[in-house]
Parts: sequence; structure tokens; C-alpha cells
Amino acid sequence: MRILLVGATGKLGTAVHQELVERKHDVVTVSRTGGDLQYDVTDPAQVAELYQTVGQVDAVASAAGSVPWRPLAELTVEDYQAAVTGKVLSQVALVKEGLSFVTGSFTLITGVLAREPVVTGAAAALANGAVEAFVRAAAIEIAPLRINAVSPTVFTEALDDYGDFFPGMKPVPLADVAQAYVRSIEGRQTGQVYEL
Repeated sequence: MRILLVGATGKLGTAVHQELVERKHDVVTVSRTGGDLQYDVTDPAQVAELYQTVGQVDAVASAAGSVPWRPLAELTVEDYQAAVTGKVLSQVALVKEGLSFVTGSFTLITGVLAREPVVTGAAAALANGAVEAFVRAAAIEIAPLRINAVSPTVFTEALDDYGDFFPGMKPVPLADVAQAYVRSIEGRQTGQVYEL
């Protein structure tokens, strides 16, 4: 398959890229500062331009999405807007703009905070919940195209940086998360949130 991988240079994107290449897929990598192409997917105009540049693909896999981490009392309206823009609207744009270019599936990234919130994670929880609701709603409208989300807990490889935010939560290896992307891309399910 020809797959567009967005957020390809981060920890998750790198693991997903490696797995997809090992499975003999043709992967076009995108990020703000690296990869085959450089685009900022928080800008809908750049998302539209990205698809014009890339052309038809079998699948889109998103491993991109930034959110602010602050205690609830310190979060501003701008912080919530940044979370929605960085993780929700950017991925919604990938789907909306991709409907004419994608022949198979979309796989979006969400996370454990949609179902198990933590201190300083209110903006992330809001964004993750929105992505998951969007996936379920979009699945009933874009058929025969498929759409799913991958919802991991903290990555084993990121425990040094983020482990303190997820007390008592079992970490997940990036290799396992990459397998969830494979399940979404190569499988047949739609409207699913793969929790790890």
C-alpha cells in the first residue's frame, strides 16, 4: 500500500514508519521539520496542499498531535484552543481534505486520557475525547472508506519524560502501538478505538 504518515519524525511516528516499511508498504513521511515532506497540519490550507502534492494514497496514518500540560487552574482559553487545534482539528482536516485522495483508511491518534484522566491532563483529555467521538461519527459517513483511532497509554520508551504523569498506569511499548496502526490499516474494521 501507499501510505501517508503524518508526524513521522516523533517517537511514535518513527516506530510506525519502521513497522510499515518492514511490512513492505510505500510510506510517504510528513512532519513540520523532517520527513519526505514538510507541512504543518494545524493549517488546513497546508493540509489541502499536502494532498495535492502527494496525490492518491491507500491510507493515512496520523501520529501527530500536541497539547499543553498544565494544572486545570492554570489552563487558559488559549491552551484549550491549542489542544483542539493541535490534536483535533488537524486530524479532522486530514480526513476532510483526504476524502478525494484516500482509497482505504484513516488512522488517527488519541490517548488514554480520554478514558483515564490525570492531573495536568485536562486539555489532553478534552482533545482525545473529541478525536474518539469524531472517529465514531465519521465512520458512518465516509464508508466505504474506513477510519479508526489508536489510543495508547504512556509509551515505555517515554517513561523518563512522562512516567510521573501516569502513576500506576501500565506503559505500552512503541512496537505494540505500531501494531495497532497495522491492524487499522491492513484490517477491515471501522469506527474503532484501539486501546492499548
